[in-house]
Amino acid sequence: MLTHPTLDQLGQLGLPGMAQAFAELEASGEAATLSHADWLGLLLDRELTHRRDKRLTARLRYARLRQQATVEDVDYRAPRGLDRALFQKLAKGDWIEAHDNLILCGPTGVGKSWLACALGHKACRDNRSVLYQRVPKLFAELALARGDGRYARILRSLTGIQLLILDDWGLEPLDAGARRDLYEILEERYGRRSTILTSQIPVDKWHAFIGDPTYADAILDRLVHNAHRIDLAGESLRRRRSRSIPQD
Repeated sequence: MLTHPTLDQLGQLGLPGMAQAFAELEASGEAATLSHADWLGLLLDRELTHRRDKRLTARLRYARLRQQATVEDVDYRAPRGLDRALFQKLAKGDWIEAHDNLILCGPTGVGKSWLACALGHKACRDNRSVLYQRVPKLFAELALARGDGRYARILRSLTGIQLLILDDWGLEPLDAGARRDLYEILEERYGRRSTILTSQIPVDKWHAFIGDPTYADAILDRLVHNAHRIDLAGESLRRRRSRSIPQD
């Protein structure tokens, strides 16, 4: 069999995974030991793997996750009140399919952002679209976008994504524009998409933090009532790890 013409044809057909597998088989001499069915099956498996990896790379690039976290690396030994059974159930992603939300609360340093990014990474692996946003930066960007014509486009990107991660909610007081933006985002996503929100502020303090009672009622109705909850406690993991490093 002529190797180079076959590789060229596979390239022209847009089958780089099959082309690479074909070249490796020819170089190793294993092709002669395989049946036609096994040989073809191996090529197809490599092409599927290549396409899956390419999709995952694109989804992770778009997601812009803050932490390189995976659900397999979650530390359940840390004393922060993380329920292993609940988190592993959330990692399966059924709640995303049901368009539920997830709220992660707890003091700084207990791993809220890391856990949110781990779930985001798993959603990307499950072929779901994900986007990570820090709330203070997002509201600042939306405020600027109102003046330069980008507002509608940014809002569409936020409302269409299957899993939106809103990190660091509650670091700064909400002004009227931020309240309106948050309401619009949640209104468009409610019952259609899922949102993860992390906060240092307990949920029972959110109504007062939002400020305007009318907006507070509307926002909490669309965010909290169909949300799974993870309430973390304990000392900052970063502080604990720094103490565990031997000192010279």
